[in-house]
Amino acid sequence: MPSRRVAVIGAGAAGLMAARELQREGHTPVVFERDTAVGGNWRYEDPKASAEDDPLGTRCVHSSLYASLRTNVPRECMGFLDFPFVPAEGSGGDPRRFPGHEEVLRYLEAFARRFNLYELVRLDTEVVGVRKNDASTGWKVSYCSRKLAGAGNEEREEEEEVFDAVAVCSGHSTEPRVADIAGIDSWPGKQMHSHNYRVPDPFHGQVVVVVGYAPSGVDISRDIVGVAKEVHVARRSPPPTSSEMESTALPNLWLHPIIERAEEDGSVVFQDGNRVKADVILHCTGKPPLCAHARNLRCVDGYACRYKYNFPFLSDDVGIFVDDNRVGPLYKHVFPPLLAPHISFIGLFLKALFFPLFQLQSNWVAGVLSGRIDLPSPEEMMEDVAAFYSELEARGCPKRYTHNLGACTYEYEDWVAKKCGHKGFEGWRKEMFVAALKNFAHRPENYRNEWDDGHLLPQAHRDSAKYF
Repeated sequence: MPSRRVAVIGAGAAGLMAARELQREGHTPVVFERDTAVGGNWRYEDPKASAEDDPLGTRCVHSSLYASLRTNVPRECMGFLDFPFVPAEGSGGDPRRFPGHEEVLRYLEAFARRFNLYELVRLDTEVVGVRKNDASTGWKVSYCSRKLAGAGNEEREEEEEVFDAVAVCSGHSTEPRVADIAGIDSWPGKQMHSHNYRVPDPFHGQVVVVVGYAPSGVDISRDIVGVAKEVHVARRSPPPTSSEMESTALPNLWLHPIIERAEEDGSVVFQDGNRVKADVILHCTGKPPLCAHARNLRCVDGYACRYKYNFPFLSDDVGIFVDDNRVGPLYKHVFPPLLAPHISFIGLFLKALFFPLFQLQSNWVAGVLSGRIDLPSPEEMMEDVAAFYSELEARGCPKRYTHNLGACTYEYEDWVAKKCGHKGFEGWRKEMFVAALKNFAHRPENYRNEWDDGHLLPQAHRDSAKYF
């Protein structure tokens, strides 16, 4: 089996797993990470002054974590298939079933240590260009490393290396989308995207309109309600039920339908005619899903489109373009048919169990590069892509939900697993994921602390569990 030298872009969960699977397959991965440490979006980053200068995140701080963030699926079904996400040992760990972001970072760091991945990662190194190698097969990868010059100053030199293949694992949570609101250009208040939200303190005494009631919208509205004068949540979901009203029964929190318009006097007018004078509009969503395919797994309030896919390092000759948040053409969300297998994308999908599916996709890419797994011909892959796009169009699913697996998530996971010769996700993992989504839909404020799916856990997990 041939051994390939592979550039892996990003050292988050997808990049770390890709590096492990490539190395296991006999390849030589080199991981490029622009941050100072591994972890990707699971590294908490305070935007500080940049958030004040750029509240909508168009210059994009790397991480979108807020201080109080907890996972929205149980840790048992969130972990990699062969590296359980168990509570970290020693002080400082978070043993909850829905732990805080610090625990997820500890898990990824432990994974990197266990499989000696740190030695493969070039930190403080940002990929700025990926293009075809004119002289031969392979890819030219240009990158800038942060280096210390004299007197403690930093300088960045652009360098270039040739690789046999490239695996893009840079994620999709760095370029925010904002809701399209009529009249917003003349509205005098402040707008902000949840990408730049960290702590509630800046909203003290203010009237805040939160757009979206997906997990981030729920968390952030509850986070700031203790300091804000009023919090008004605009959501596209049906009118709140009595149980929802009880669960959100706070004197300064209101649920509304979507925003109709914003006005020059500072008012925000909702679709039912109610209006408030607001200081801040906090975007926790983009445009919501319109197709039944996306709704089947309760893709509430546009969670799938809070961010835009963006690959500024890819040159035009790569032939990959983003059209209304559709990255394509890609065979099964991973391989460009005319360039496979020498460039691939790992982790573009939405509405799925991220870490386990990172593992399956990474194993597929590694196996195809080595020749252990065959791909269809380029023509056959292009036909499959065209058929997939036609199917989405027939269902009325907009382009921007191309990578939202939704109700098809297990069908896709099982397909990739079969290609890899893997048995796929365990039944209990799938059931627990669905249970978590249903619990969020019915009691979004309390589902992390009130759960009734412990019976789904394998005995080994139940024996070692220490939750509070």
